[in-house]
Amino acid sequence: MKLTRLAAGLVLGMGMACAAFAQTTMKISISTAQNSHQGVAIDTFAKEVEKRTGGRYKVQTFYNGSLGGERESIEAVQLGTQELAFSSTGPVPNFVPETKILDVPFLFRDKAHARAVLDGPIGQDLLTKFDAKGFKALAWAENGFRHMTNSKRDVKAPEDLKGLKMRTMENPVHIAAYKGFGIITTPMAFPEVFTALQQGTVDGQENPLPVIISAKFDQVQKHLSLTGHVYSPCIFLMNKAAFDKLSAADKQAFLDAAKEGTKANRARVDEDDAKGVADLRAKGMTVIENVDKAKFVAALAPVNAQFEKDFGKANLDKIRDYK
Repeated sequence: MKLTRLAAGLVLGMGMACAAFAQTTMKISISTAQNSHQGVAIDTFAKEVEKRTGGRYKVQTFYNGSLGGERESIEAVQLGTQELAFSSTGPVPNFVPETKILDVPFLFRDKAHARAVLDGPIGQDLLTKFDAKGFKALAWAENGFRHMTNSKRDVKAPEDLKGLKMRTMENPVHIAAYKGFGIITTPMAFPEVFTALQQGTVDGQENPLPVIISAKFDQVQKHLSLTGHVYSPCIFLMNKAAFDKLSAADKQAFLDAAKEGTKANRARVDEDDAKGVADLRAKGMTVIENVDKAKFVAALAPVNAQFEKDFGKANLDKIRDYK
């Protein structure tokens, strides 16, 4: 009888111990390599979540599009088959149309301006638009300013882009703008881009320096032009139902972890931007640094007129003039 009670007590004790140390595992994914500005973001986020929840939540990290491209990952988060994703905003307007405005070319003066907008009332209000679409947007982070690469020729002015077949993100604002440059646009998920460039399916692509470096595009692209034509944010997304199940303290832990991930991400973008040109030149790329941006802006005048109708000139000016 005593042995039976002892056994029952041990089972009960083990059950309580297991309950005390129960751990929930979640997944987060990116389309780029672990050794990248996006990899730093999710690695930091995962470490902070585990630390801030006392190990009750563990975030598994996946890289190089191993769970699918950005659009597929966002769809998985919306459906709840994946809890978290970290993505550029390329495919985001397909889910939350209000974010389209951030992709308008030459909208932001520099990274400091873009970060101030995203961290301020405009960016924080945009985060709330995700709730109705099945997401909890935890924080804005960063890809950086996008530049153009190709395998055909130096691009110094907009006319040099005419007829180039360029991979674009699955983003309606980008596609409209690049058509305005005379580019033959080819929307494509990021995991497919290197092979498409290698095989000559497309002549070029456009991405921030941190992406160009981490994706090793120097191996399949000869020419880089620092056009800085679009600022590209990134975002931490979580399934809304999964977030809503968290306690108030754990919700704050996830939000704070995303902020830490953003800090690490932006620091890496700054580092890659500072050394990127020299690194890519050393790897054999021709880099055009002094691009006549005024000409590029002028070439987009008809497209920008349409953007002002679509988004409202006052809304665009509110972002342009933000300090």
